[in-house]
Amino acid sequence: MVKKISEAEFEQVKEEAAAVIDFSANWCGPCKMLAPILEEISEEMQGKVSFYTVDVDENPGLAQQFQVSSIPNLVFLKKGEPAGQQVGFVPKEMLNQWIQSLL
Repeated sequence: MVKKISEAEFEQVKEEAAAVIDFSANWCGPCKMLAPILEEISEEMQGKVSFYTVDVDENPGLAQQFQVSSIPNLVFLKKGEPAGQQVGFVPKEMLNQWIQSLL
């Protein structure tokens, strides 16, 4: 399950061993295409990686903190530290490979 979070809840994400943060917005077409793929992968990787989504319009501070200028933008955190970033829509197979390579 991909959990929607705000800046106030971000501290809990830093405590995860591995997390994928999806920076997106309601008006973004590619973001809407990516959302169901992230849901599928989050179910398949349950217990290995946590998945979160952040609305860049509602949380501009977080977007700025991670230097998000284009969406969708996925940031992989390992023990609270950025370990990788993927910008733009990515098919499920490539997304799986990207996550596996960072674990």
